[in-house]
Formats: sequence, C-alpha cells, structure tokens
Amino acid sequence: MTLGTHGEAGLERGRVDLQRYGHALMGTYGEPMRVLARGEGSWVWDADGNRYLDLLGGIAVNALGHAHPAWVAAIAHQAATLAQASNFFATEPQIRLAERLLELAHAPHGSRVFLCNSGTEANEAAFKMARKTGKRTVIALEGGFHGRSMGALSMTHKDAIRAPFAPLLDTVVFVPRDDEAALRAAATEHAADLAAIIVEPIQGESGVRPLAQGFLAAARELTRRYDALLIMDEVQTGVARTGAWFAHQLYGIQPDVMTLAKGLGGGFPVGAVLAFGERVGSLLAKGDHGTTFGGNALAAAAANATLDVIEAEHLLDHAKAVGEHLRAGLEALDGVVEVRGAGLMLGVGLAAPVSAQVAQAAVAAGFIVNPPSPDTIRLVPALTLTTAEADLFIAWMAEHGTRITTEGTTA
Repeated sequence: MTLGTHGEAGLERGRVDLQRYGHALMGTYGEPMRVLARGEGSWVWDADGNRYLDLLGGIAVNALGHAHPAWVAAIAHQAATLAQASNFFATEPQIRLAERLLELAHAPHGSRVFLCNSGTEANEAAFKMARKTGKRTVIALEGGFHGRSMGALSMTHKDAIRAPFAPLLDTVVFVPRDDEAALRAAATEHAADLAAIIVEPIQGESGVRPLAQGFLAAARELTRRYDALLIMDEVQTGVARTGAWFAHQLYGIQPDVMTLAKGLGGGFPVGAVLAFGERVGSLLAKGDHGTTFGGNALAAAAANATLDVIEAEHLLDHAKAVGEHLRAGLEALDGVVEVRGAGLMLGVGLAAPVSAQVAQAAVAAGFIVNPPSPDTIRLVPALTLTTAEADLFIAWMAEHGTRITTEGTTA
C-alpha cells in the first residue's frame, strides 16, 4: 500500500532542493529524507506532491497536527498586534501562559515560571537553578537526553555526541536507568554536595523507555532527604503527549522543577521551566538568567492556542484512546515484541535490530516514523491522529514492516 507516488520519476524538484540544502546548510543533521512543502492535520506533502502520514510530528512538537486553524488564527492575530517587546516589558499572552501552566501542573503557592525558546534552554536554566542551591553535583541517567548546549550536554549520557566537546562539566554523575541501588549509592556518596537529580519520566531518545514507579519514587525520596532538587525533564513527555498534561502526573510524583518545550507551542519554538514552591521559585533572582526572545508574545499566543485546543477537543482522552488502539494493533503483529510508552508517545520494540530499515521502507511507502535505537520505532504523532489514520500504519506494518523484522527484507 502506498499513499502517494513516492517513486523515482517524481523526485526531480526534491533532488534539486536537496542539492541546494547541501550547499547552503551545515551538515549537522545529515541529508534530509525529503523536502517537505506543506502540511494539514496528520499529513504532509513533499516538494514533488507525494503525501505522507506524519507519525513523528516534528519529533513530538506538532501537538495539534499541521496548520490547525485555531493555532494559525492565534498566531496571525498576535503577529498583527504585538510580536516581541523584550523582557523589559510584560505582555498579557506571556502572563496568561505562565498562569495556565502553573494551574495545569497543580503548582503550590509561590511557584514560578521561566519562559524560553527550547528544551535545551529550559534544561540549561534548570541546571543553573541547581547550582544556585550552593551545591554542585547532579545525578543524571544513562540513556537520558537533555540537550546539546554545554550544560545540557553534560547531563546527556550519549557518548557519541559528548566526546567531540570534552571535557564537559565533571560534576554530573550518571547511574543506570531504573537501578535503584545505584541511584541510592550515588546520592549517598555525594550527599553533602548533591544539588539535583534530573530524569525524564519516559526516555525518548533511547527508545521510549518509561522509568519504573519505584525508581522515580526513590529519586523523590532521596532529593528530599538530601535537600536537593528533583528535576523532571518533560520536554518530550509534557503537554498531553502521554494522555496526562504532564507525565509525572501519571506517577503521582511532583518534582521541584519541570522543563517543557516541544509540544508546548504546537510547532512554534517555546520552552518553559516550572519551579514548584516559594523556595525553588525564587532561586533565580534578577540578573541571574535571561533570554531575549523568551516569553515573547507571539510564542506565548501559540502556546496558549495549543492549550486551548487540547482542552476544547478533549485531546488528553483522545491521545489515550488512539494510543491504546495503536498499541493493541501493533502488539498483535509478528516481529513486534512490545510497545512501550503512554498515550501517543510509543516505542515499538522489534524482534531484530532493523529499525532503520523499517523507517526507510516506511517513508518510501508514505509513513514518517523514527528509529531512535536499533530495535525501536518511535511514534509521536499529532494528538489529533485518528484511529483510521493509525490503522493505515498498522496495516502497513502487518504487510511490510514486520516482514523486514522477521525476514530481513524490504520486499
């Protein structure tokens, strides 16, 4: 089954544009798979008119899909009103966004929000908050990903992206995911200097791997015992992605600091840091941190529109229902050993390390997916994805995707 032409004859414009890309842009991302021209809902079209079901959603960014009319209208209205004022001034969309995030997070009195532009920036701010406690050591997890700036990269475990920029900050200690004994040992060893433990409730870049309830509970206990911050990186899991507003709510564990980005702006760059309670909310004082574009009115309007649509269209419940539909359909297939995650953040565990081949065959057939690890396909589509659209991918996996897994062929 194909969803468009996707053949060699129709790729001339795309080839020309990719050549232009290669001459004009740095090669930090390798060669793009396609040149995309437009999107609508869960669908995108490339420069040659081929249609694709987008199950990657800009890497968990396009929460409302592409070109949602309410989101487009909000941005257009704000752009025609006031886009950027600098942080010497406040704007109503900025204030409204901060208030709404605190409300959705059930944040206690005295909590505060810092608005920025990306997940990396949010995690940099969280790192600086940890340093403002007067202590230095941060415990992070193997398999974790927190960004590529020097502070965020120091907390990111993947050696391939760390090594070229060594030495990084040497005050970050890594422990294996879900190894509670190792976590307790590290926290005890560094008790006097422990500033924070940073975790993703579901690790995205290592293959959509949820942390165990007991491990997160231990992290919460240890940070309270040693007067350290529990930082919850919800850059990928936040804003209804898992069927809850924030994934830590699924665990019943409130952090001291939460970082957000990706789906918050529905496709517009925006990040946020939530600091829970008066003490943590006042760690960063005047002059301690800042960003020119952070909390600009245009980004805040996009984020407010995203939250509005999620509420109006009941997308938390929708994400849970469609996610369960996808999970059940994929788990029934030969070659799929498990489906991990929650809501519409799913990792399809394959019986063989062929995820790159599956992803390549999928895009050729009109499906955009991602292979974050050799045996996992990641699905983080729009929260508006329908069951009928999900069924298209399930059917393709049944006919072609699992054949690659079981037979090692793309036929």
